[in-house]
Amino acid sequence: MKKALSFVLCFVLLLSLTVPAFAKTAETGSFGAYEHVIILGVDGAGRFFNEVDTPNFDRIFKNGAVDHTARTEMITVSAQNWGSILGGVSYLRHGLTNSVAESKERSSSVKYPTIFKYAREAFPEAELAAFANWSAITVGIVENDLNVKKVQISDDELLTDAICEYFNAGNAPKLFFGHFDSVDHEGHRHGSKAPEYLSQIAIVDGYIGRIYDTLAENGLLENSLFIVVSDHGQTISGGHGGLTMRETNTVVAATGKTVIPGGSFDKNTRNRDVSAIALYALGIERPDYMSSRIPANLFADTAGEKRNVKYDLVDTILSGISWIITLCTAWI
Repeated sequence: MKKALSFVLCFVLLLSLTVPAFAKTAETGSFGAYEHVIILGVDGAGRFFNEVDTPNFDRIFKNGAVDHTARTEMITVSAQNWGSILGGVSYLRHGLTNSVAESKERSSSVKYPTIFKYAREAFPEAELAAFANWSAITVGIVENDLNVKKVQISDDELLTDAICEYFNAGNAPKLFFGHFDSVDHEGHRHGSKAPEYLSQIAIVDGYIGRIYDTLAENGLLENSLFIVVSDHGQTISGGHGGLTMRETNTVVAATGKTVIPGGSFDKNTRNRDVSAIALYALGIERPDYMSSRIPANLFADTAGEKRNVKYDLVDTILSGISWIITLCTAWI
C-alpha cells in the first residue's frame, strides 16, 4: 500500500513539473510572441539590396529570414503596394493610388483598413507610430482616426534622426512603420543600374543600421520582430509601373527570436504578406478577407500557409497572367 501511494505521489509530482514545461513550450510559439513589430519600408529598392554592399542589412538579417524575389502587386506603383503591404489585400480591393493617397485623408471606416486598425482594436492604449518621407503614407494610407503618432519629413537622413530621437525618448510602439523615399527618387533619375541608385541603397542601409542599433540601445530588440520590405523595383532606364522582373521582384526580410536563422521564405511570398506576419507576431487574428499569409521558412514553429484566394480570385487570375508576362521579360 505504501509503495502504491509513493508511486502515485511521484506520478503527481512528475505531472506537476511536466505540464508547466509543456505549457511553456507552447507559449514560445510565434503567435503573440512579440511585444513590438518594427517595419521599415524602402521605396523603390525592389530586389537591389542583393546587388549592393549593405553591411547593416547583412548583420541584421544574418540570423533572420530574407527573400529578394518576393512578388509585388501587379501594378508596380507605390500606393498600390504600400496599401497592400499594410492592408493585406490586393490593390484591387483597397483601391489606393498615388493621387488618392496624396490628396484624401483616410479613416478606419474603410472596408479594407491597414493593420494599424487591428493593432488599435487589440491594444487600445498602445503606442502606434508611422514616420514617413512620402506624405501619402501619413495622409491617405495609414488611417487618421486611430491615434497613430505620425511624422512626415521629406528627407531620409532627417527622418532617421527623428526616428532615433523618438525611440531614445523612451517610446516603445506596439506597431511602427517607417518609410524611406530617397532610393525611389534616384531610381527615377538614373535607373536601377546607375551608381547613384545603388549608392543610395547603401546610404539607406546606414539609416536602417542606425535605427536597429537605437532599438538595441533602448532594450527593444529582444521582444521585437524587425522587418524590412520594399514596394517595387526600378527599370534600367528609370521608373516603374510595369511587369519586368526588375520592377516586380522585391525584398522582404525579418528577424526576431522565433525566426528561422538563415530562413528564405517560400517561393509564393508577396510583399503584402508583411500584414499577416505582423499581426501574427502581435497575436492578432487577421480578418478572413485578407489574402496576406504566413510564408514557410520564416517562423520556426509554422510550416507556412496556403494563400486565401477566395476574396481575391480576380487578383489571383491576373497575377498568374502577369507572372507569365514577367517571365517573358526576365532579361530586361
